[in-house]
Amino acid sequence: MNENKPLILVTNDDGIKAGGLVALVKVLKEFGNVVVAAPNQSYSGMSHAITVKQPLYVKLVKEKKGLKLYKINGTPVDCVKIAVNQLLDRKPDIVVSGINHGANSSISLHYSGTMGAAREGALSNIPSVGFSLLNYSFDADFSKAAEIAREVIQQMLVKPLPQGAYLNVNVPDGNEVKGIKVVRQANGRWVEEFIERQDPRGRDYYWLTGSFKNLEPEAIDTDEYALENGYASLVPCQLDSTDHALINDLKNYEL
Repeated sequence: MNENKPLILVTNDDGIKAGGLVALVKVLKEFGNVVVAAPNQSYSGMSHAITVKQPLYVKLVKEKKGLKLYKINGTPVDCVKIAVNQLLDRKPDIVVSGINHGANSSISLHYSGTMGAAREGALSNIPSVGFSLLNYSFDADFSKAAEIAREVIQQMLVKPLPQGAYLNVNVPDGNEVKGIKVVRQANGRWVEEFIERQDPRGRDYYWLTGSFKNLEPEAIDTDEYALENGYASLVPCQLDSTDHALINDLKNYEL
C-alpha cells in the first residue's frame, strides 16, 4: 500500500462476490489504495446490526498492489468495525458502501445494511457514503452507477464531509441518467404484508412482503422525485437524531 495515496475502505451488504462491489472497486482503484472488507454472504436489510453472540472470522482472499480483499462472516457494520480497529494500519480517508442491488431511498435508508455501514463509518469520524442502484436483478448493469460513484468520490476527497455526516446516493436504472440532484429524504413508508404458509410438518410460517408508499408524491425536492425523473439522488445524512425543533415544546416533561 502506497501511504501517499488515499486509503479507501469498501464494504457492502450483498456479499463479497456481488457485481455492484466489483464495479465499485474498479472505480475506487483510480483514487487510491483499496481495502475491501465485505460479508461472506448477503446481509441485506440488516441496518446497523452487529454480531455479539458468535465469533467473527476474517479471511484474506486477494492481495495485489493497491488492493486487499477480506471476507468476513459478519454484517456490513461488523466489517467496517473490524477493518477500522484490526485490519488497517491507519484510519481510512473514506468509507464507501455498495453498490447495492436495489433502492435505499426514503425510509429504506433505515433498514439498509448498505447505509448501516456508511453510518458506522461516520460514527468513526470517517467521511462515508453508500451507493445503490434501482435494479434488483443478479446481472444488473452497474456501469452508470459506477460513473456516478466516481463523481461523488472525487468531490468527497477534495472537500471532506463535516464530522457526523454521511451520504446516501441512489441511481436510477439504465444508461440515461441525467445527472445528480442534492435532495432530501422523501416521507414514505413500507405498507407491510405477510404471506402465511405451512411447512411440511404443518407448522405455520410467514414471509415478509409489502410495497413502498410515497406520502408526498407532489414534492419536487425529494430523492423519490429525483429518481422518478431520471436523476441520481444524493441525500446528506447526519448521526444526530435529535429533533431540535421539539426540545422547547417538551420542556414541560422536565422534573
